[in-house]
Amino acid sequence: MPRQPTIVGKAALLVIDIQKSAFMDVKAGIPVMEGYRQNMERARSVVDAAHENGLPVIFIQEIHRRDMIDYGRELDGSESIHCMEGEPGTPVAFEEMGRLPGDYYVPKRRYSCFFGTEMEILLKGLKAETLILVGGMTDVCVHYSFVDAHQHDYYVRVVADCVGGTSPEAHQASLNAMEYLQDGAVISAADIITEMGSARIAAE
Repeated sequence: MPRQPTIVGKAALLVIDIQKSAFMDVKAGIPVMEGYRQNMERARSVVDAAHENGLPVIFIQEIHRRDMIDYGRELDGSESIHCMEGEPGTPVAFEEMGRLPGDYYVPKRRYSCFFGTEMEILLKGLKAETLILVGGMTDVCVHYSFVDAHQHDYYVRVVADCVGGTSPEAHQASLNAMEYLQDGAVISAADIITEMGSARIAAE
């Protein structure tokens, strides 16, 4: 198959788990690679470009109940307690990311933003065909959300310098795996911002 255009049909931006903890010195429960905060800060430029070009923006939040009933198997591996209700790092970083009144919000209890959420209903309502992903973690929630989006037949693009992983090696391995699934999936912030502008011009 030839490489598909970067943006096919209508696009939506998924801001995956950019929560207050991304901007705190201490990250509860999950290791992060060097440069993680800078990549989350850079994601703001992609959010701003989506707003400027009329793309829907969907903020996604991993959040768990304080009685821990919905963690499932998440604590069996390298992660300890994280994203718990009422903790200072758990709220979505709406202010840092420039949320506007028309943006959408989807909470989730698992890594993939499709698992047990309203995401598929929302995307169908928006008639989205291309999903643009920023946020964290590259090798966990971003990767699993990408795979589910791929299996739901969306075109998926991950902004490499606006996602961050648990380590540089895990970050790169997941980017490689996503590129394997869709040729041209991995893109830079500068390039996706340009593509957003081009898509808007083409639609006018």
